[in-house]
Amino acid sequence: MNIGGLQKFSLLDYPGRISAIVFTQGCNFRCPYCHNPELVDPARYTALIPEAEVMSFLTRRKGKLGAVTITGGEPTMQSELFAFISKIRALGFRIKLDTNGSSPDIIGELIKQDLVDYWAMDIKAPWDIYQIVTQSLIDPELIGRSMEIIRGSGKIFEFRTTLFDKLLTWSDIERIKSILLPGDSFYLQQCRYKHTLTDMETNEDVSITPHHLADAPESNCLVEWGRAQGIRVNLRSL
Repeated sequence: MNIGGLQKFSLLDYPGRISAIVFTQGCNFRCPYCHNPELVDPARYTALIPEAEVMSFLTRRKGKLGAVTITGGEPTMQSELFAFISKIRALGFRIKLDTNGSSPDIIGELIKQDLVDYWAMDIKAPWDIYQIVTQSLIDPELIGRSMEIIRGSGKIFEFRTTLFDKLLTWSDIERIKSILLPGDSFYLQQCRYKHTLTDMETNEDVSITPHHLADAPESNCLVEWGRAQGIRVNLRSL
């Protein structure tokens, strides 16, 4: 496993459980607003953390932590992911996996082997601008397949979109509605403009801030729409 970071304690990342977060190094997307550039841009990679060191820490935290979140980067790119998760589960931890949804076959196999308890998958944009937002050649059909597979997993899951208002507009969020189905849980996330893959810092006011996101009429309309459609819509500030 290419492990680029370890957060030893989190009260927020796995709902209802105290968790550790393992950050994998490497990603097939280049979203400009990514706030983990040292896990995405090879020029910014830091020294890897040995897997044995992570496993030793988790072994010592048995009974104190309840879960481990594996995020990135993009974890499904890791060839040793299955074995790594199996070792963690053997210690008694629940597993949450964050993914960009680009590898539906791997997601399906993880579900088949019952290795993930909680799925969090990004929906970067409406299908027609997916490649623009992700700066990749991803086929959006793969993202749709991953959504269907996760919906059928029988596990807790959430889909989430970052409101990157320098490129993604409220009209784009409106179009993402068509991707969602009754029973989905959807989070609209605050974009952070500091420490991003592409330099986003500016002295100008950005149109979306944490309190603006919660107060915006568009946000309230989205939440109300979700309630009417049987879709759990939540707002998440970073």
